[in-house]
Formats: sequence, structure tokens, C-alpha cells
Amino acid sequence: MPPPPSSAATELRAAVAVAATACAHCGEPVPAGLVEADAAEQFCCAGCRTVYEVLHTHGLEGYYDVAQASAARPTRARPSRRGYAELDDPALLARHAKPRPGGLLSIELYLEGVHCAACVWVVEKVPLAVPGTAEARLELGRSVVSVTWDPQAVALSHIARFLDSIGYSPHVFRGASVAALRRKEDRALLVRIGIAGAIAGNVMLLAFALYSGEAGGMEHADWDWFRWLSLGLTLPTLLFAGDVFFRGALTALRARTLSLDVPIAVGLAVGFAAGALNTLRGAGEVYFDSLCTLTFLLLVGRFVQRRGLRRAADAAEGLLSMMPARARKVDADGTRDVPIEALAAGDVVEVRAGDAVPADGAITAGESELDVAWLTGEPRPVPVRAGEAVQAGSVNLVAPLAVRVTRTGEETRVGRLLALVHEGLRRRAPIVALADRISVYFVAVVLALATATVVAWWPVSPARGFTNAIALLIVTCPCALGLATPLAIAAGVGRAAQAGMLIKGGDALERLARPGRIWLDKTGTLTLGKLSLARFVGPAALDPLVRALEERSSHPIALALVRGLPPAPRPLAVQGFRSTLGGGIAGVVDGRALAVGSPAFAAARGAVLAPELERALAAALAAGETPIVVVEAGAVVALAGLSDALRPDAARTVAELRRLGLEVGILSGDHPEAVRAVAARLGIAPEHTLGGASPERKLFVVRRDAARGSVVMVGDGVNDAAALAAATVGIAVHGGAEAGTAAADIFLTRPGLAPVAALVRGARRTLGVVRRNLVFAVGYNLVGATLAVTGLLDPILAAALMPASSLTVVASSYRARTFRPEDEP
Repeated sequence: MPPPPSSAATELRAAVAVAATACAHCGEPVPAGLVEADAAEQFCCAGCRTVYEVLHTHGLEGYYDVAQASAARPTRARPSRRGYAELDDPALLARHAKPRPGGLLSIELYLEGVHCAACVWVVEKVPLAVPGTAEARLELGRSVVSVTWDPQAVALSHIARFLDSIGYSPHVFRGASVAALRRKEDRALLVRIGIAGAIAGNVMLLAFALYSGEAGGMEHADWDWFRWLSLGLTLPTLLFAGDVFFRGALTALRARTLSLDVPIAVGLAVGFAAGALNTLRGAGEVYFDSLCTLTFLLLVGRFVQRRGLRRAADAAEGLLSMMPARARKVDADGTRDVPIEALAAGDVVEVRAGDAVPADGAITAGESELDVAWLTGEPRPVPVRAGEAVQAGSVNLVAPLAVRVTRTGEETRVGRLLALVHEGLRRRAPIVALADRISVYFVAVVLALATATVVAWWPVSPARGFTNAIALLIVTCPCALGLATPLAIAAGVGRAAQAGMLIKGGDALERLARPGRIWLDKTGTLTLGKLSLARFVGPAALDPLVRALEERSSHPIALALVRGLPPAPRPLAVQGFRSTLGGGIAGVVDGRALAVGSPAFAAARGAVLAPELERALAAALAAGETPIVVVEAGAVVALAGLSDALRPDAARTVAELRRLGLEVGILSGDHPEAVRAVAARLGIAPEHTLGGASPERKLFVVRRDAARGSVVMVGDGVNDAAALAAATVGIAVHGGAEAGTAAADIFLTRPGLAPVAALVRGARRTLGVVRRNLVFAVGYNLVGATLAVTGLLDPILAAALMPASSLTVVASSYRARTFRPEDEP
């Protein structure tokens, strides 16, 4: 018997208990058939029992304390109890594992079920529970754990079985090599930022010494030495840290265009050339402190933008890791495990209950039910039998199936959908920032003005002409212009993140601020994505009897009825329980023979509906509910309607989106009747409602609308991924699938639909800040250029004004209240 739980675990379970008997691990109600009268701890399933016992056996019960401290609720555990022998395959290790000093190996694994800080805590304690494991580091955002182990002391399969036993089924993370390259690029940029920042700080100190020395009578030799030292420190800033701007400018010029890198590179080059010349002459102003500070700030802005773009590909790789790495191939010698890469069209595979289908194919033997929520978004399992097609990634729930493979790998439906996602992400060119558009004309005008200044002042004084031209190029160095957009965007993205809205790229904010159409998915977006009891028509005395019968089943419909119906005041005996695949269940409850199932299931048993129940059935169908009937003595005696309840904030958010000028519609893979019923409750016109849409149909509709104007797609599942990628802006809601997160521009970490309206308002405010910054930057350059051309501004004052303009833009960006607390529900 495991030791008693910690006090924090007891408090946590007490807080989440929704029934008299709660699961000791997850707090879910324990079905009556699983209650053990003499047991101190009760469990809703064997998975929770296993995880609870493993955690306590290895001294990891602190998991419950961390979960309680982070206000997270442990989820129902579903260990697969696989052997994971494929992880010890030498070919797999050679491809995915990396050697480490001391004969160790490391590998990255994608973990199912990771959702909170408590998960990080318990996963990183694996070395304490599995001898031979050197380290386990879990990245919560990607659900990827990096495991380092000694292959001579422990097999990777043993570590994987332990992770599975505590509820985190592991899969080889196939995007590890790509992720390593991206990390290498990010680290290289961080090195540039570090060097630029360190040098900028030192050059600023030297500049303070020079400015103070001028007022205090510094010796000329010392003054000259400080200037040469500043020049020497500035060289690595421009030649190493800032070379990205020069390379970008050269690339733009070769392409016969002018990007923002061009005026930045010109300003840096001219400023350095002028400072170096004045250092050689021993007279005049140097601008090294401004140049180093400008380079540092621009590199920081570039890093922030790059990190946002990295998240999309990381989440997409996470989805690929969810596909099974192995399949059970059936041949003349029996059944054997093979890598999914070894499958070919015509092979027959066995798919056991709990396994994911490894390839597209057709069922040759067996009947079962599949979870295809990744494809349709529909939470109800789908019954399948011999002759029907199945798609890779679907999860078999009930009984073994034999499947003849028709497509594998990238040719499967999930592979083609992911290809459409990536195509959409590549095809959608990043929006050109307004600053870039201005810079095309800005750099040409500045260079022309500098030339004209020299020519105009030449008859008066060539030296004065060159001095004024240098002042012009310095004061119009596009530091404020270059920072106006990225800083406002970075500040807006940061405030949005604090409000629970993760934005991958600043261009999404600009696109989101436009008026247009917004498509909302139904299941999991407008609704909670979980079946609940909407109505029960029949004698009240039947309620506890039906609940007692349904407690014997783990079907999603049974769970909804158990949650919605009241318990009996006393234990009820259930005898002769039996289940009909795709139909319903039957048994004798407290001496009364009952059958509960679909109307078709009742009709097959010869049961008839009374007129009042026929009306109730029609009303349930009209409301988009799933009807379930109760049969006793050959007659239908009660009817239940199950629905996926609307989110509490759905109606208010739809009305707010309309007020913001967006045309709202529903685009869903759910049954058309259910979609129309939800649309009617939200006041959405039938012509703006489309149900029964496949992922390909959603993609077609979004592409069609995007060709006409701005279109926003809001969804939560893999079936929405291609449409999210093709939309002008894709928004993945809280609790959605990894593929939806991969394809979307924005991911909402707050539950509900209200954050969508808050996001639109915040995007419009952020765009207003961008415009304000650009107006200031352009106005500053116009005034500065006028003063420089007319000889009223010398290079020293120009060097002082240049950072002041940047600081003004920084203050404007970070003091703006773009995403406000009052936007939160």
C-alpha cells in the first residue's frame, strides 16, 4: 500500500472533487463500479492508480505540492504500458541520439500530457528514480525533454517506460536536428548582442571622459588616446556585431531595392568614416558612442522578431512527434514491430486499443471506435468496421483492428495537411513595415541632400560644405526610424503576452487591425469541446438508475450522463451489463432491465416513442443535440439530449467583434444541424455558417475569402491548421492542438473567447503607436535635415540629437497602454 498523500495533495483533491468519491490522483469522480469499500484511496481508472503508486514508490509525491502551488490540476493519467523496445534500436539511436562526454548519450523526446510546472518538476526528477539517467531537462512550452543517460547502465526503453508509467508517453522528437540549427543561429545572434552591448557600455564611458575632459582641460595626448581607443573598440562592433546590416544592405542593392538595412548601413558607415577621419586629424567630433549604442539596440530588436518566428516551426515538429514511431506489421510469420518508415502500400498492420493508426488505410477485420478529433474537431468517437477507411493519427479506442495500408508518410492525410500548413506559412510573405516603405525614398533623398549640401556650400567653403553634409547624415541616421516599428511592436507583443496572448510576429498585429471577415470554429472555440447533459425528459426516478448503468462505461457519452444525472441515495446493483459497439449499453439496475443508446439502437430493439418523446427528440435535433434514449419493457421511457455547451463569453464576444467592424461567421467540421443551432443562438446569419467542412474545405473557404480581403481564422484543432496558416491572421485558442498552434500567428493562453476581441482592440492600439512613432521619426529627420543643410546644426549637436530621438521612440513605445487590464473579462 503506498504511503498516505501529502497535505497539499489532500487539499488539491478536495478542491477539485466533484463527487462524493474523488480520484486520489486527478480528483475526477470515481465510477461506482470502481469504488473499493475498504481502500483508503480511490481511483477513477487503472492509469491514475499506477501513476499514484509510482510517484509514491519513488518519493515523488511532491508533485502534488507543486501542482497545488501552481494552481494546476493533475489530469487523468493514461499510461500506454508499451515496452518501447524500438527506442533501443541501434539505427534509431544512431540517427536521433547524440554522444556526450563520459560515454553518455542524449536524446530529445516529445512527451504527451505535459501541461504545468508540476509536470516539469516530476519529469526532471527522473534521474532520482531511474539509476543511469544523468539528466532530464523539460521545456514546458514545447513539451520536449532532453534526456542524458549512460547506455551501459540503463536502456533508453527503461527510462521511457518510467515516463509512461507516470503519465507522460514519450515519442522521439524528430525535429531535434532542425531545432539544434535554430538554436545555433539564435546563440550566434546573442553573441553579437553581447559583444555590441559590452562595447557600447565601454565606449559610452570613454565618451563621458572625453566630454568631461573638454570642459576640464584634459591633456591633448590623453584626449587623443581616448579617441583612438574608442575607434578600436568600435571596429569589432561594426565589422562583427553589425555586419548583418551591411550584408543586408548589399543584398538589397544587388536586388535593386532599398530596404531599411540600406540607410542604417549608410548611416553607420558614414558616421564611422567621419569619426575615424577626425581621429586621424586630431580635431573634430567622433560619433563612436552613438554608433555602438545604435548597433546594440537594432540587434536586440532583430532577435526579438526572430524568436517569435521560431515558435511556429517548433510546434509543428511537436505534432510530427505524436505520430507512432513503430507499427505492428502482420505477415506470414505473425506480428512484428517495424518502424513506420518501413511500411508500404499493401502491408497489413494490427492497431490495438489505445494505439494510433500509423498510416492511411482500410479496415480488413474488426470493429471499434476511433477518436478522430484531430481531423474533424468533433469530440464524439466514430464507430468503424471492416471495409471503412481510416486516417493516420486517429486513435483506436475499443477493440483491435486489422488495417491494410494505402498511404504512408507524407502521402497520408495528416502528412498532406501538414504540407498545406507549411505551404501557407511559406506562401504568406511577411508584410512590409511602413518604415521599410518610407526608407526606399528616405535613403535616396538623404544622399541627394548630402550631395546638394556639399555643392551648395562649395563656393563659400568646401570644408563647411563637408561638415554640414556629415551633420546631415548623422542627424538623419535612421535610428529613430529603424526603431519606431520594431520597438512599438515588441512592446505590444510583450504586453499581449502578459495578458495571455502569445504573438509570433509583429506583422500579425498590423494585419489583425484591418477590418474584414472572421471565421470561428465551433467545437472547442465557440463551445467548451466537452459533451454535457442539456436535457432529460422522463420520470425523475429513472435518473439515478441510468447514471448507475452509465457508470459501468468509460465512453464519452456515458461520462457526460454521469456528470449530468444525480446519484442514487444508496448503492444500486447492476447485473448483466453489456455494450453494443456504436449503439449503446444494457443491463439490469436494481431489478429493472434498461437499455440506453441512440434512437437507432432503440429502434433495432423494437422500441417505440410516445408522442411527447417524439416532440422532445425533434426539439433536441433542432437544437443540435445528440439524442440518447432509455428503453424499458420494449418502450422508450426517457430521452436525454447531449450538447457541447457554448462558452459563457461566446455571445458577448461575437457582438463585440461585430462592433469592431468584423463580419463574423462559423466554419466547422461538426454536423451542419449542430452548427446552424449554435449560429442561431449567437445571432449569426445562415449564409455566414458552414458545417460539415473537412480541413480541405476550410482551407478552400479561407483562401477564397483571403483573395478578396482580410480574413481571420480562429480555431483549436489539427483540422483547423491549414486554414489557420492560409488566413490573413490565424488565432489558436486555449487548449488547442499543437498543429493549430504551429500554423497560427497568435496563441491564446487564457481560456474563453473574450481574448479574441481584446486582441483586436490591442492590435489597433499598437498600430496607432507605430504610426505615432513614425510621424515623430520622420518629423525629427525633416527638422534636423533642414537645420543641417542651412548650417545651423554642427556634427557635435547632431550626434547628441541622434540618440535623443531614439530614446523618445523608446519612451513612446513602452509607455503606451496597448493591451489594457480593462480588456480582460
